[in-house]
Amino acid sequence: MPAKYYEIRWHSRAGQGAKSASQLLAEAVLDMGKYAQAFPEYGAERSGAPMRAFNRISDGKITIHSSVEKPNVVVVIDDTLLSPAVVEGITEDGVLIVNTTHPVDYIRKKTHFNGKICTLKATDIALEEIKRGIPNTVILGAVAKITNVVTLESLEQKIKNMFGKKLSEEMLEANLRALRRGYEEVACDG
Repeated sequence: MPAKYYEIRWHSRAGQGAKSASQLLAEAVLDMGKYAQAFPEYGAERSGAPMRAFNRISDGKITIHSSVEKPNVVVVIDDTLLSPAVVEGITEDGVLIVNTTHPVDYIRKKTHFNGKICTLKATDIALEEIKRGIPNTVILGAVAKITNVVTLESLEQKIKNMFGKKLSEEMLEANLRALRRGYEEVACDG
C-alpha cells in the first residue's frame, strides 16, 4: 500500500524565507523519524519575485517527486499574493495559513476559499523579536501548531543545531521567541 502524504505548499516572494522554512521543516520532521521532501519552484529568480516551495511528509518512503498539486495546507507569507490561484487544489479539509494584518473576510474575498483560515502578524512579530522583517521562523511556529506534523520542540532543536554556532546567543534566543510566538499567536476561523 502506498504511503499517505501530508503536503504543504508555500507562496511567498523570493527573499522572504519560504525555501529556508520548508527545508527546516523537512529536517525537523526527519529528526522525528518521518520521511520528508522540501523543494522550491522559482519563476524569475530575483528578490521579490513570486515563488513557491513545497513539503511532502510521510510515515513511509516518499515515491513521488513532483510539485504539490493537492495540498493539505497552503501557507501565504506575503498577503499581496492572495488570489484564487494560491488555494488551487487545496483539499476540502485543508487549511490556509496567512501572514497578514487583514481580517479573515478580506482573505476569503481575495481567495474565494471557504475552508479553515488561520492568520498571524508574522512580519510584525519578526520585526519585534529578530529586528528583521523575514517572517519564516514565525510562520514555522504556526505550521507546527496547525498541522501537528512537527513538534515545536523538534523545530526548536533544529534551529539550535543549525544556527547555534552561526548566530549570537541573543539572536538565537530571538529566533526561538519568534518561533514560539508564531505557535502561540496564530488564530483560526472556520
